[in-house]
Amino acid sequence: MTDILILTHVDFCPAGHLARVLDEHQLDFSVLRVDLGELDGYDLDLPKAVAVMGGPMSVNDPLPWIATEIDALRHFIHRDIPLIGHCLGGQLLAKALGARVNRMPYTEVGWQPLQRAALADSAWLSQLPDEFVVYQWHNETFDLPDGAQRLLSSPWCPNQAFVWGDKVLGLQGHPEMTEDLVRLWLRDWAHVLDETQASQQSIRQMLTDLPTKVAAMNGVAERFYRHWLGLAQLV
Repeated sequence: MTDILILTHVDFCPAGHLARVLDEHQLDFSVLRVDLGELDGYDLDLPKAVAVMGGPMSVNDPLPWIATEIDALRHFIHRDIPLIGHCLGGQLLAKALGARVNRMPYTEVGWQPLQRAALADSAWLSQLPDEFVVYQWHNETFDLPDGAQRLLSSPWCPNQAFVWGDKVLGLQGHPEMTEDLVRLWLRDWAHVLDETQASQQSIRQMLTDLPTKVAAMNGVAERFYRHWLGLAQLV
C-alpha cells in the first residue's frame, strides 16, 4: 500500500501527467479501477492524498460502483486529506459534498481559456496567471457545493473549478492530458464530435501546436499537484 491513491474509471482516462509528476518526485502511488470493483475492500484510512480521474459516464448513472466511490470520497473528506478531482472526478467530489451535477445543452471540447473568478483567493492558484488554457471534454457540469468557492470559469462553463475547505479541489477540465492522450481521444472518439457546435473546436484546431499547448497546461497542472502533495506533507 502507498500514501497516494489514484482512482480511475476507464482505461483511456489514466493519471496521465500526474503519474509523470509523481515519478519525478520518486513517490509511489496506487491506482484502482473503481468501475472494476477494485475499491471494494480497500482500507480507506490508508491514503494521505487522493486523486480522482475522468471518465465518460455520469455521476447520475445508476451504477453501483458510483455510490461506492461517493461514499469513499465522503470518508476521505471526513478524514481531511487532500483531494483533487479531474472532470468526472471533480463532479464526483461535488456530488459527495451534496451538490448537483447537471447536463449542459452542449459539449465543451478543446483548448479553452480559464479565467480566475472574481475575488478568488486560494493557495491552489498560487503563482498562476489570471487566465490560462486547459483541455476540455465534457457535457455535464457541477453546481458549487455549499461552502465552496468558485475558482475558475470558461466561456462555456461558469464552474470550472471549486475549492472546498483548503484541501478539496474539483476541476472540470483535464490538466492531466498528455500529447498521446489528446491524440488517442481524437482518434477513437472523433465520431462523437460536432464541429457545428460553437463550444467545440475542430480536430485541426485541437492538434495545432499540440506540444506547446500541452507543455503550458502541464505547467499549470504541476502547480496544482505540488500544492496537493504539499498539503499531504509528501513533498
